[in-house]
Amino acid sequence: MQTPTMSTSMATPTATPTTTVPGAAAKLPAPRQCYLLPGRRAGLAGGAPSASSKKKNPWLDPFDDGPDEDFDYTGVYSGGKQEEDPRPPEDPANPYGFLRFPTAYMPELDSLASKVRGDVRRACCVVSGGVYENVLFFPVVQLLKDRYPGVLIDVVASARGKQVYEMCKNVRYANVYDPDDEWPEPAEYTHQLGVMKVLRYDPVDQVGRDRARAVPLHVIGAREVGYVYPNVNGAGAGLFLTEMFKPPTTNLSDGGYYMYQEMLEWLGRPAKGVPQQPIPPLRVSISKKLRAIVEDKYSRAGVEKSKYVVVHGIESDSVANMKSRGDDDCLLPLEQWAEIAKEISSGGNGLRPLFVMPHEKHREEIEDIVGKETSYLFITTPGQLTCLINDSAGVVATNTAAVQLANARDKPCVALFSCKEKARVFLPYAEEKRSCTIVASTTGKLGDIDIEAVKNAVKDFQPAPSFALAQQ
Repeated sequence: MQTPTMSTSMATPTATPTTTVPGAAAKLPAPRQCYLLPGRRAGLAGGAPSASSKKKNPWLDPFDDGPDEDFDYTGVYSGGKQEEDPRPPEDPANPYGFLRFPTAYMPELDSLASKVRGDVRRACCVVSGGVYENVLFFPVVQLLKDRYPGVLIDVVASARGKQVYEMCKNVRYANVYDPDDEWPEPAEYTHQLGVMKVLRYDPVDQVGRDRARAVPLHVIGAREVGYVYPNVNGAGAGLFLTEMFKPPTTNLSDGGYYMYQEMLEWLGRPAKGVPQQPIPPLRVSISKKLRAIVEDKYSRAGVEKSKYVVVHGIESDSVANMKSRGDDDCLLPLEQWAEIAKEISSGGNGLRPLFVMPHEKHREEIEDIVGKETSYLFITTPGQLTCLINDSAGVVATNTAAVQLANARDKPCVALFSCKEKARVFLPYAEEKRSCTIVASTTGKLGDIDIEAVKNAVKDFQPAPSFALAQQ
């Protein structure tokens, strides 16, 4: 019986006899080179200085003086944007394909440069708010797609916010979970955390959190970037974030169109070999199937393509009114809408007003106040509203999601605001774009708006010419 021997790789190396030549100097071994890789909180991925440098908290690490500007943290491993996912494609001849092992179990498929640069393969965005807030989050998703090629982006939003992402081609999955729920169900909450941990996200973008939500989400092990409350409710939440942002008020929606400006600047920060990523404009995409459904709807309502004006912003208590959390006074009574609709239909250019109802209970009110011959549609999803705006001659609306969707589709728009300050915050591009006209109230109340000024503004709407309809 032979005694089992140890393998060559595990055996202890034995000293081999060497012959020393008299008069010859002993050759010393070459010194071992060491490379210092950046830690999780050592500035940015790639070792570039932060665009918005903040004062270090001495209670976190008293010996952390920040990254050394004279030291090259990345060496020869960094340069340019990340490449596509190096994972091999699935075998078409194999019915099972390649197994999708987690990232930690297949490190040989990724390079050291990917680790040093901080490449992002999967990203998760947790967005609070309704339709308006999620529509304004589209530039963040587009910037992630441009900054990190090949990234897979998932979104966690409320039930109303999830409907927005049928217009975003860059989002893979949209999961329903309300981040604003103060007393969530334990089973639902832990299930959502388990889903996020199994998918192994690289960064997690959070919008509006306190410490109670920051601690459980920290256990998924991803780099977290997000907003925290600027009051006592957000105390300690920044300790669990890679990068945190504090809005000036507790309501993030008060920032209007640029409510995510700080996050956009940080995500698009320059790195070694990568310049500052420009902030993309707000754009939405619609499918042909959805357009066909909406076209059938407004055809049955009695209007033709590009020969109607969308009226949005009826005073209602429905959750489908698509108003912003940063503007409470943004809905107009039907009595004032009736005067505006009368001016649209009497313009002599063949245009007809088309009212968008957020609830079925407004059907009788529209027929009694505006008239029985008025065209109206019951639409609650932002995707169908976008298709309706895309086929219209223009939009007249208050500060609802219809104003931003009209801007995203480059449609003429007349926006009604309670004051000029709100108009500058939510529509900062109105001065550059001639297609957007703002009518603001002088008293600070939307109900006191000058109806005659609105009537003069809607006279500029013109139906699309026949050759343009043929091209569409």
